[in-house]
Amino acid sequence: MEPYGGVPGRVPPAVRTDRPRGSVVAISLSVVLLLLIVLVVMIRGGSIKAGPAVVAALFGFFLASSGLGPTITKVLNDIAAAISRISF
Repeated sequence: MEPYGGVPGRVPPAVRTDRPRGSVVAISLSVVLLLLIVLVVMIRGGSIKAGPAVVAALFGFFLASSGLGPTITKVLNDIAAAISRISF
């Protein structure tokens, strides 16, 4: 593998997108925290046992690393962007 730009140790720049990267991370973190709170409430309330909760979490983890992960992320980001454009 040849070095980027002919300079050893140089790393190619990140892929640029239209939207700022920080907002996507903030939305992802907010969704993760919200889902964690919902999961904890469901486990403590007896709606879901710990075993099925672990299975669901593992399913989500492996789904995110599959070929569908980027598509799901794009759909959720588009939904979040549409919601943020709503003015009351």
